[in-house]
Amino acid sequence: MTMTTPRPNRPLLPRGRRSHRWTLGALLPGLLLAVSAWAAPVTLNLKDADINALVESMSMLTGKNFIVDPRVKGRVTIISAKPMDEKELYEVFLAVLGVHGFAAVPSDKVIKIVPAAGAKQESIPTVDRQLGVEPDQIVTRVIQVQNVSAAQIVPILRPLIPPQGHLAAYTPTNVLIVSDSAANVERVASIIGRIDLASNEEVEIVALRHASATEVVRVLTALEQGKARNDPAATVGTPPRMVADERTNSILLSGDKLSRLRLRTLIAHLDTPVDSSGNTQVVYLRYAKAKDLVTVLQGVSKNLSSEAARNAPVPSGQPAPPGGANGGSGGLVDIQADEATNALVITAPPEAIRSIRSVIAQLDVRRAQVLVEAVIAEISAEKAAELGVQWVIDANSNGLVGFTNFDAGAASLANIIGLAAQADSGDLTAISAARIPQGGQIAVGDFTGTNRFGALISALAKDADTNVLSTPVVVTLDNEEAEIVVGQNVPFVTGTYTTSTGGTDTQVGNPFQTIQRQDVGITLKVKPQINEGNAVKLDIAQEVSNVVPSANAATQGPTTNKRAIKTNVLVEDGQILVLGGLIDDQLNETAQKVPLLGDVPLLGNLFRYRSTTKLKRNLMVFLHPVILRDPAQGNLYTSSKYSYVRQEQLAARDKGVYLLPDVQSPLLKPQEEVKAQGTILNTAPPAPVAVSPPAVVEPVDSGFNNR
Repeated sequence: MTMTTPRPNRPLLPRGRRSHRWTLGALLPGLLLAVSAWAAPVTLNLKDADINALVESMSMLTGKNFIVDPRVKGRVTIISAKPMDEKELYEVFLAVLGVHGFAAVPSDKVIKIVPAAGAKQESIPTVDRQLGVEPDQIVTRVIQVQNVSAAQIVPILRPLIPPQGHLAAYTPTNVLIVSDSAANVERVASIIGRIDLASNEEVEIVALRHASATEVVRVLTALEQGKARNDPAATVGTPPRMVADERTNSILLSGDKLSRLRLRTLIAHLDTPVDSSGNTQVVYLRYAKAKDLVTVLQGVSKNLSSEAARNAPVPSGQPAPPGGANGGSGGLVDIQADEATNALVITAPPEAIRSIRSVIAQLDVRRAQVLVEAVIAEISAEKAAELGVQWVIDANSNGLVGFTNFDAGAASLANIIGLAAQADSGDLTAISAARIPQGGQIAVGDFTGTNRFGALISALAKDADTNVLSTPVVVTLDNEEAEIVVGQNVPFVTGTYTTSTGGTDTQVGNPFQTIQRQDVGITLKVKPQINEGNAVKLDIAQEVSNVVPSANAATQGPTTNKRAIKTNVLVEDGQILVLGGLIDDQLNETAQKVPLLGDVPLLGNLFRYRSTTKLKRNLMVFLHPVILRDPAQGNLYTSSKYSYVRQEQLAARDKGVYLLPDVQSPLLKPQEEVKAQGTILNTAPPAPVAVSPPAVVEPVDSGFNNR
């Protein structure tokens, strides 16, 4: 290495006239002495010098402290033709490090010399511009992008960044993060400045007077798409965009000037008036019912017709009719429903048709369904006890007769005496089974001798428990009433009549009865209304009724127990709500006795009859509504119910049919087979009919082709 310090007023000798060359080790002490003495520019020439020696020399020349990474090794060559000051020497030093794959990372009071591949992970400075930074210094810069997407620029700039550099986009703030030499970072920033330009596209608003903005946009969009398919070269650049604003019946155009001019011309040709009497459109509905929408749309059309009639011009010299030019009769708009195709036929001016179609689009939407599960739980316990004695004595020899006969229903002593008399006479055909003592009743006596006697001892205990659980489930549309009835249709006698024969009073006509049948069982009526969020308003009518077995009189008809609830509630989706409960706790005690004799201790039991009944009933009704907003939720709940019924059928099939071992109980198909075969019935789908190809008729060779 040769370093020359020029003296004042003495030009440097050309390199070719130097008599000898100085090595780095021999010249270093003199160089330091010269720099410290003169502080003059230095001409730096190196050939195959060790890079660590260069770092040591730069530390002495610039006064900077360096920390060298052990991986920094190599030989460098520098050729310089003119003297350089301290700043220029340091810039050359940074350039030499960059050429050999190393970088200088400034820290607090030292500068770290590390491989360039890991320099971006060090504490390199973050700058806004290149001002005051050496061109070969490794820096980080955050570049804000204003008009284009930063993520779209990254693939364009990636080839300009060396492998040891870094380039990434942060999408939330639309910025680019670049780590490389200051000169390259400045070059990338300059390129971004030329790319990040505001678009020259403008947005125009074209108001329509006669045509529908939505229909015009649909026609022009189809035209542009067809043009792009037929001639891709004609759509170079950003294609024009069109958006319809239905509220103002306007079209928003975006694109270059020529495209907007062409589209405005087409819009002007399409926005022409048409004859209102012949403007008829057919609107096919997807979800709503055409017959139901006609009533609503006719009310809307009356207001539109009245407004159009009021705004219609009146010829000069003629008085305006009352209510407008058309009298507000709604004759300008005619709406009919075609139930066969579920479509609406609308005849109206274009402005009215746009308004009506807007109303139809908001009403013709898919409504959610509501699955309502009702749980009716009834638990009752009944206990009864009876204890009493009835007796009779007939002493004909002494003329004495004594008896007790309490009101105990069919189990009274009078019935027992009648039964004994019939048995004594040998006539057993008229004996009624209802008069035979039941349960814990004992009848003893002798009615064949002179002194007849009999006694009936009643000692009865009854204990009955009831546990009924009913779970009716019903699915219905939003704002549609549904009803499910599970029970019997029981006849009730409403009247008895006798027809007159027209003869004497002794002749009897034909008697007949009028009967009215009513449902007895479980009835659930529900009308759900889905509110905002997941709340469901339910209009509920719940009834549970049953026929009382012991009160089935032939003349008056059966007696029924009825528990009904009618209410409106607000329930969240999936919430379980109790509608109400009926808790009945009854205790009845009955005592019959002979006065005075029945009060005698111990002996008085022969003159008493007591009965006690304890009845406790608990009835609760719970509701569980679930909103089915999409087919997936409907399939989920349907699959669970389907699987439950199939499991019950499998359990019944495992038990078998005892008297018919060759017969199997019915069974639903697995859900996999239902999906594969497309039918829920236990029948295989019809096999496709093989269509044989038409027979090929060979042409007859008449010899004409060989001529």
